[in-house]
Amino acid sequence: FLINYFKVFIMLVKRAMSKNVVSVSVPGNREKVLDLMRKEDKAVLPVVKGDTKQLVGLITRSDLIVNPDEEQIAILMSTDLVTASPDDDVKDVAKKMIDNNVRRVPVVDDNGDLVGIITSFDLVSNALIKLESDDPVENFMITTVPTTWYKTPLNVAFETMKQFGLKSVLALNDSAKLVGILTETDFIEESEIISERSEHSSTVGTEGDKWSWDSTSVLYIEKNCLKFTDKLVEDVGTHKVEVVNSKTKASDCAKKMKTLNIEQIPVIGVEGELIGLVRASDLIKALVD
Repeated sequence: FLINYFKVFIMLVKRAMSKNVVSVSVPGNREKVLDLMRKEDKAVLPVVKGDTKQLVGLITRSDLIVNPDEEQIAILMSTDLVTASPDDDVKDVAKKMIDNNVRRVPVVDDNGDLVGIITSFDLVSNALIKLESDDPVENFMITTVPTTWYKTPLNVAFETMKQFGLKSVLALNDSAKLVGILTETDFIEESEIISERSEHSSTVGTEGDKWSWDSTSVLYIEKNCLKFTDKLVEDVGTHKVEVVNSKTKASDCAKKMKTLNIEQIPVIGVEGELIGLVRASDLIKALVD
């Protein structure tokens, strides 16, 4: 139920969560996860045990990117989970997300079976838009944002994004104007996992015997890494970038995110200059403030 009366706002998780959850089971491998993510257009998959609905983990695109050498879901997935109940208040779940720095929370019943998933975007698009918050976006945005030149190679832009620990990087032109945005999804679509082999050798001689043969040991190391296409940022990124200004109301920003089905929007100043980025995971703070 929903109550919005004299500043009282209550919404239960079961009204905001996604109920048709796409999950993956263990045992399984990386390829199984990636195929399912691409097919269903998902950035995260709950992991269940075998043919049951018993929740055992959560696996994200980031897990695949930062662990290119690992194949098994059981090792790639996160098992230290933050969960919610269908009857929890969305404000309590928002606080859980903020406190644990997560954007997605699986919803389980009393038996630990998966019944849904709720994301920061769900909270923004289903709850925050009904709150009519007058707080401006500048109260929630982040100001340390990764930017890159629009003609930067993808591998360099990816490293820039990774150093900031964010899921996107903004592209600027020669005049330092915002002209594009690349997300983690864009990078994955333009990359593949390849195997590289390196050779390491060391030579050890016999001390005190000039006639002895040196002994050489050779170690071959094979590891997987992420290989990007030769495209530039301008070839891949979204060129029509939606923006808000620093004084935009949080609830209006939430409505724009829902309408455009996007989780992050660059923030501009009075002269059109880039001053920050606001994400769904930032806006949910308006639910608990």
